[in-house]
Amino acid sequence: MNIEKISETLIYWATTYSVKLIAAILIFIIGKWIAGKLTKLITRLLEKNNVDTTLTKFLESIIYYTLLIVVIIAAAGQLGINTTSFLTIVGAAGLAIGLALKDSLSNFASGVMLVLFHPYRVGDFISAAGVSGNVISITLFNTILNTPDNQRVIVPNSNITTDVITNVTANDTRRVDLVIGIGYEDDIKKAKTILDKIIKEESRVLDTPETKIAVSELADSSVNFVVRPWVKTSEYWDVYFDLTEKIKITFDKEGISIPYPQQDVHMFNQQVEEK
Repeated sequence: MNIEKISETLIYWATTYSVKLIAAILIFIIGKWIAGKLTKLITRLLEKNNVDTTLTKFLESIIYYTLLIVVIIAAAGQLGINTTSFLTIVGAAGLAIGLALKDSLSNFASGVMLVLFHPYRVGDFISAAGVSGNVISITLFNTILNTPDNQRVIVPNSNITTDVITNVTANDTRRVDLVIGIGYEDDIKKAKTILDKIIKEESRVLDTPETKIAVSELADSSVNFVVRPWVKTSEYWDVYFDLTEKIKITFDKEGISIPYPQQDVHMFNQQVEEK
């Protein structure tokens, strides 16, 4: 008799919970498929409206996993699990994980800020957190840079958002700042005329804003000029190097000296009287 009751109970449980289990599995599979389709649809709409690529990828991940959590909760409810208790357990686990991974969460929060406010984009040359380089990738946890000597540097996002960010290539134009020294015995007006001619002959120098050439300092061993032409940001270093070389060559031809620090050492022959 007991065996018959146990058999009936087992059959009842198998019948009841197998149906619920199958229903939960179907909810999860179909829900996951719908979540994927909705995510792709939203992603296409964002791309169609020319939303930034980094922001699009970030929203794609957030939307998909949010929908997936909803699907999991629905499947758990079908199995008869108390979803309120389930959410409480998930919340407590999330708090514990958050405390354990506070540095990672700080990087995540910083990544969200970088994605939303766009202080720089992929391809920009930036200086931040003591590192300078071209931005290769911006993820939710770090920013990947390539330095000018082709080293790959991975910088945590929290280090960047707590430091000063200099976006070197954010603007189309940039000013070249040169300091050129001549000797005190040289002709200032002649030197200024030569500098002005060199700048005007350089086709990459922009007409607007106007180039500034002026005496900036009477230094210890030289009279210093500031030469400040404006160029396209992409041509900055080429113009900087070429102008520096051309100024030196032209000054040499025109007999204008570019002094360097010197020290005069005087030696005295002092005799010590013997007592």
